[in-house]
Amino acid sequence: MSAPVVVGADGSSASLEAVAVAADEARLRGCGLKVVHAFVWPALDVPLAPSQLGPAEGELRDLAAQLVAGAAEHARSVAPDVEVGTAVVTGEPLTVLEAQSRSAPLVVVGSRGLGGFAGLLLGSTAVHLATHGRCPVMVVRSRPAATGPVLLGVDGSPAAEAAVGFAFAEAALRGTGIVALHAWTPWNVQVPPPQDPSEPYAREPGTLAAGERRLLAEVVAGQRERFPDVPVEHAVVRGGAREALIEASANAGLLVVGARGRGGFTGLLLGSVSQAVLHHAHCPVAVVRGSDARR
Repeated sequence: MSAPVVVGADGSSASLEAVAVAADEARLRGCGLKVVHAFVWPALDVPLAPSQLGPAEGELRDLAAQLVAGAAEHARSVAPDVEVGTAVVTGEPLTVLEAQSRSAPLVVVGSRGLGGFAGLLLGSTAVHLATHGRCPVMVVRSRPAATGPVLLGVDGSPAAEAAVGFAFAEAALRGTGIVALHAWTPWNVQVPPPQDPSEPYAREPGTLAAGERRLLAEVVAGQRERFPDVPVEHAVVRGGAREALIEASANAGLLVVGARGRGGFTGLLLGSVSQAVLHHAHCPVAVVRGSDARR
């Protein structure tokens, strides 16, 4: 059997939603599910001897084991046929789940856990994994719509090619369609100079929009050949990508984006559009890094 889907569990309601989504993902892939809890106390060198202030180490581990066991039972209630394993790993959640991502096909986490600040829309673990995970990372903001399409953010950059393939494969597993959305403005369109220097740089009205429609069609063409049974709707929007994707996510079962696109700064591992949808999308978001993700 292939490697299991990994889901982080910390006992929060957000992580239980992530466990349910991860169980569905494992069922769709025909693989197992691994529920992972990061056991933080020993990693922080907290004294664990019996005291009046708290339980002994054994009792803490028992609580952690009970937590993952409860999450595993929740997963089995969602997907009874999925083989569910558990692991309690000493370490910070960020480093533990990043290590798990090196061999997993997918890591699923809730948008916020027990740590962090109540006013934050997105927890540090979700942001960290989306930035550094070695496989696709799915952040669950809410349960996906049962029949909602997969919404794919397309910008035409080489870095986002892996996201396109993931989105089509996910739509095929779910038995749903793709809404491939490409947003553009005159300021972010790459316009080649005319071949003849004597020609004016000005273009006929509608030329830019036609070029962006062509870009979208070219990006999805190869995947349409691989997945001929996946219906694809093209959506070319003149406007900001962040706003367009967040609005469209209200009717989607999953939003898929690349970690970085053709905009932004080369040194950033997570682009501004990816960060925005992680914080504000109305459905789960999968962030897919490019071909360097497992290096």
